[in-house]
Amino acid sequence: MIPNDSLEHCHDSHDDKPHEACGVFGVFAPNEDVAKLTYFGLYALQHRGQESAGIAAFEDGRVHSHKDMGLVSQVFNEEILSELSGTHAIGHNRYSTTGSSHLRNAQPAIIDTRSGKFALAHNGNLVNTPQLRQHLDDLGCNFDTTSDSEAIALAIGVEVDRGKDWLAAIEEALDYCHGAFSLTILRPMRSTACAIRMGCVRW
Repeated sequence: MIPNDSLEHCHDSHDDKPHEACGVFGVFAPNEDVAKLTYFGLYALQHRGQESAGIAAFEDGRVHSHKDMGLVSQVFNEEILSELSGTHAIGHNRYSTTGSSHLRNAQPAIIDTRSGKFALAHNGNLVNTPQLRQHLDDLGCNFDTTSDSEAIALAIGVEVDRGKDWLAAIEEALDYCHGAFSLTILRPMRSTACAIRMGCVRW
């Protein structure tokens, strides 16, 4: 059973709204309902962000995703979760610090590369977003959002398309990303990755 919407007040009242900076969650559990596990993970992290929520799951190289504005219990129901089948998944609760509060900025971001699609959920801030976006624009990247999260994802996609493997692509892309943040990254046919700025990348 999905919990009822007991956190409605967090979304309605600006004065009482928790001021955090997004929640990210990742799980690798081939024999479990990863969408529902991610749902409950996001529900537990609802205090981190109340603007939007999203889940992306991979199954046999295909990505299934759903995201929308609102609290976790407003965005997902049993029917939607049943369509997010897979062996591994990531999820995101958004509290915007860069980019407007709009559906197009909801996460996870999904990017297509020569090695297939990947999904990324991001918490934190970049201090060089304009410079990074300009760099990516010069490379011919197309932006669908105004968030720095998409810029990070596109930077990784650029390096994958240049021929690097996933780990090398992430490490190279993060050299362009200045700030403090954490990421969960979902790629085809492999478990969730966590990359933490000022730390190390682990698969």
